[in-house]
Amino acid sequence: MRLWSLHPRHLDRQGLTGCWREALLAQAVLAGRTRGYRSHPQLERFRAQPEPLAAVGAYLEVLADEATERGYRFDRSRIDAARTVGAGPPRIPVTDGQLALEWRHLLAKLEHRSPDRWRNERALAGPEPHPL
Repeated sequence: MRLWSLHPRHLDRQGLTGCWREALLAQAVLAGRTRGYRSHPQLERFRAQPEPLAAVGAYLEVLADEATERGYRFDRSRIDAARTVGAGPPRIPVTDGQLALEWRHLLAKLEHRSPDRWRNERALAGPEPHPL
């Protein structure tokens, strides 16, 4: 399960769509609709929130926003607990070390499957975290 702590603007097409699918799976696990992945470590940050489904819903909304920016159409009706208008997303702490690890991992993936995006991302000073 790959639930990036990086802002989705850093992801290529494959990364964005894969993250969307994985976050939908995380939502299903947290909602009790599937038995697989129940003890996956990446779910812990959502389980630690006061409202886990709202947290994963906010995470999915940011992914859908990025997809819309790129001209993709992610089905927002699949988000169980979308944030309410005016409500800010929950804040989920992430360490600088985690961001650095994910950044290196993403750059290695981009180098092989999306070289143009890799060149653009590599030129940045560093990653921006997911808004949550």
